[in-house]
Amino acid sequence: MKNIYSNIFSFNQKILKRTVKALNKGDLAGLPTETVYGLAGNAYSKKAIKKIYNLKKRPKKNPLIVHYYNSKMANNDVLLNDNFFKLYKKFCPGPVTFVLKRNKKSKINSLATANLSTVAIRFPNHWIIRSILKYLSFPLAMPSANLSSRLSAVSASDVFEEFKNKINIIIDGGKSKFGIESTVIDLTKKPKILRPGIIDSNKIKKLIKINFSKKNSKIKSPGMLRKHYSPGIPVILNKKPNNIRYAHIIFGKKYKNKKNTFNLSKKADLKEAASNLYKTMRIIKKKGYKKIFVTKIPNVGCGIAINDRLLRASK
Repeated sequence: MKNIYSNIFSFNQKILKRTVKALNKGDLAGLPTETVYGLAGNAYSKKAIKKIYNLKKRPKKNPLIVHYYNSKMANNDVLLNDNFFKLYKKFCPGPVTFVLKRNKKSKINSLATANLSTVAIRFPNHWIIRSILKYLSFPLAMPSANLSSRLSAVSASDVFEEFKNKINIIIDGGKSKFGIESTVIDLTKKPKILRPGIIDSNKIKKLIKINFSKKNSKIKSPGMLRKHYSPGIPVILNKKPNNIRYAHIIFGKKYKNKKNTFNLSKKADLKEAASNLYKTMRIIKKKGYKKIFVTKIPNVGCGIAINDRLLRASK
């Protein structure tokens, strides 16, 4: 099937070289990861970081996650500690972000860190982003490829919907495997989970002692703003709609399929539900529904992350 988008490309050696060249110049690119698609730019470049904030209309107080190929490359920018290495060995590359103290020698532009003394870093696992990082002499600041407070993009066409031709390169890496953003863990003092993700917190607890962030924690990473992940229409939690004009997101087998129902997982599989969450909400918005009602999602495992996203979307 012919690609109808002038700035969406399949990945090959030619596009790799073109993307690396663009990123070296301070331009941005829409890139796939295993969590969601990212809006990538040189983390050391003030020019690139300004472009990210301006294009996303992102509040300057909301820091960016900086992406590396491996821990050796991160060593110059952050202070790695024992807890980091325990988690890195188990989960990286993968869907986890670490908040660490900034190295005084770090070249990361202060805009990317919201002028904090900490940096949020990640080691993505998608083969395309890893291929690109391997060819760069700098890490990539890469928030989700969407307008601030809106739904994250889980496909190349989602990125195009958000930014149209304002980005010259969007690489199609297929639908994001996990479909929700990474788990964020603050390792600067007593380890805390600042944002739940696809990784079950019990697996993290087996390696280090952790706490969940309090509601009023200082914003040290993305995903901590009160309103986030919004589809642009009201989201009402744990209720059934009383009007066919309203969409009903359901989970599991016990609900009857109707015209206005959208099942995140008929098998009641929370990982499948997470993968389908943003895609489903985008479909609902496109179909013209005025509100989204959401059935109760089990608050265990990655269901904790799903409920976190839904709660912020409902604000």
